[in-house]
Amino acid sequence: MTEDARVDDELLTIGAFAARARLSAKALRLYDRLGLLAPAQVDEGSGYRYYRAGQVERARLVALLRQLDMPLARIAEVVEADGAEGAALLAAYWADVESRLAGQRTLAEYLRGRLSGRSSEMYGKFVVETVDVPARVVITQSRHTLADELPAWIGASLGRLETAARECGGVTAAPYVVYHAEVSMESDGPAEACVPVADETAARAWAREHGRSWETGVRMEPAQRLAYTRITKAQVAHPQILAAFEAVEQWIAAEGLEQAGPCREVYFADWDAAGREDEVCDIAFPVR
Repeated sequence: MTEDARVDDELLTIGAFAARARLSAKALRLYDRLGLLAPAQVDEGSGYRYYRAGQVERARLVALLRQLDMPLARIAEVVEADGAEGAALLAAYWADVESRLAGQRTLAEYLRGRLSGRSSEMYGKFVVETVDVPARVVITQSRHTLADELPAWIGASLGRLETAARECGGVTAAPYVVYHAEVSMESDGPAEACVPVADETAARAWAREHGRSWETGVRMEPAQRLAYTRITKAQVAHPQILAAFEAVEQWIAAEGLEQAGPCREVYFADWDAAGREDEVCDIAFPVR
């Protein structure tokens, strides 16, 4: 056995190990309880814990990862991985953190605007117009979903419906998502993905076949007038999109109109091909 191996195998009391790892004995007991760092040996009679000197590096790594607010399950994955894989896992986690922080930073700025009375300034960035849309047949898929799952569900659901539209005479207008109740981190809607199609008879046959497994349906959407504002791909992100919804609501009230149905997002562009500043979506409310 080499000298380094003998040093790594040296057994240390929890106090000595804590001092070498620059951690408290309380922290070490917590790591053991959480399954992140178990003692090398526990005396059956006294219950004393002993660690090997070679565990110091893992103990310090766990402590540092906890300072990043990394969930315990993710910490376990990182410390069990080899160097390159562990680094990749950490990079993926931190990319998620930065994305979340960017969204929170934007939300904080949005809320500062509301609290400081600058709402009208924010709403002034949106141009609101009206458009009359004809009655149409739509195939739909509904789901109760929270805000963090919503973007993935929208993409998947509209994709399924657009594929299904081939059996229903083809797509006749831009797909859209209707919010029958609020979707947030506390409220789960439901939301309804809708794709207008040409053949009502074929659509009803398709819905009978897939309705139960896909939570799908078909209905006739009446002719209506929509008040809407057009937004870019970057503005679809939360919370910018909230300002767009509120801008349309404010315009409706100022014009003396009434909301005549639930709000919606109309996706008229190729999402994957669009750049951040390309217009992709209309935020719309039926009005009368």
